[in-house]
Amino acid sequence: MKQPLSKNNNVESVMMSILLAIFLLGAIYLEPLHADTLDIPIGLITEEEGRHIPLSLLQPVIEDIGEAGALQGIHDNNTTGRFTGQSFTLTVEKVKPDGPVIQAFRKLHKQGIRLFLLNLPAKKLLEIADHPDAKASLLFNIGATDDNLRLNECRANLLHTMPSRAMLADALAQYLAWKRWTEWFLVVGRHPRDKAYAEALKRAAKRFGHKIVEQKQWTFEPGARRTDSGHNREQQVVNEFSQVGDYDILIVADESKEFGEFLTYRTYRPRPVGGTQGLSPAAWSGVHEQWGATQFQRRFNEQHNRWMTDRDFSAWLAVRTIGEAATRTSSGQVDKLIPYIIGPEFSLAAFKGRPVSFRDWSNQLRQPLLITSAKIMISVSPQKGFLHQFTTLDTLGYDRPESRCKK
Repeated sequence: MKQPLSKNNNVESVMMSILLAIFLLGAIYLEPLHADTLDIPIGLITEEEGRHIPLSLLQPVIEDIGEAGALQGIHDNNTTGRFTGQSFTLTVEKVKPDGPVIQAFRKLHKQGIRLFLLNLPAKKLLEIADHPDAKASLLFNIGATDDNLRLNECRANLLHTMPSRAMLADALAQYLAWKRWTEWFLVVGRHPRDKAYAEALKRAAKRFGHKIVEQKQWTFEPGARRTDSGHNREQQVVNEFSQVGDYDILIVADESKEFGEFLTYRTYRPRPVGGTQGLSPAAWSGVHEQWGATQFQRRFNEQHNRWMTDRDFSAWLAVRTIGEAATRTSSGQVDKLIPYIIGPEFSLAAFKGRPVSFRDWSNQLRQPLLITSAKIMISVSPQKGFLHQFTTLDTLGYDRPESRCKK
């Protein structure tokens, strides 16, 4: 006759079962589900940042802008890749502002890389996109906001995760329409990109019922603001410059970041400042905390000891787009990835409250855009009440009937 198990034997048996279960779960988690791993290499070609003096000691000098976001995306892709049998790597090539980019592209192409992130000006983007070796490659624009890349100079092999100027301007104009700040004083910088941003603002003003009641060109050279009397000069210059008729908000077009920050609290009339500085539209910001963004921000900060920028976020989106498409198609081949990415089934979670996807007519990523101040998020566009027959995200930027793309 069998003896009944003692209480201690029962406890020991249960503990062994628990330990065995933990071991098996750990083995499942640590080991990939596929014996063979598909290697998917990604290249990043980035233009080195020009040396500049930051506006204040609080502004960090960032030397890995875009690259850090891409690395975060690689990490996130490989977390999923453990279970799908896919492994992602990043190879970075940096070029001088006046250096040739084709050489960097050829170098990566010879290594077998066909998926590229490009942190380059529009002219150099098109130079690579039109290269014969790029026809069978997939390129992501993570830095250039030029509307012409989405309006006239579209390429079938070039996708855009960075918002266009038109999208950013529309996002701000929608919020200002909601606030009924409809009369603008527009101040434009001296550089071509400042003027391009101003054109996007003018389009947005007309589109959403605003009126530019005053417009002036900023012509003052940046002064020695760190001298003892630097703030006195700026205070006087801005006060005199802004003595114009009444308006609801001063809108600044200063992508070069030469003067826009100096306008807040110094204008002749007590009015808010927005545009490239002040109340600003952005793809991403360190102040964003909703929809799981807090945890995402903390992970990035722990890895890179700074906050994520627009270009970091655009790079992360590009890498995650590749990862999502590779998972769904079980492939790293360009001819399988592109149709899926720009197709109706593609969507990607992006910590913005709703999935993002690509416009098939311009290859532009449609996404909500943040309206931020220096310390907090103010709103998110598209704003309520701005309707669209397909998706309200297409109220930002050039819609299908407006685009002249022929890919």
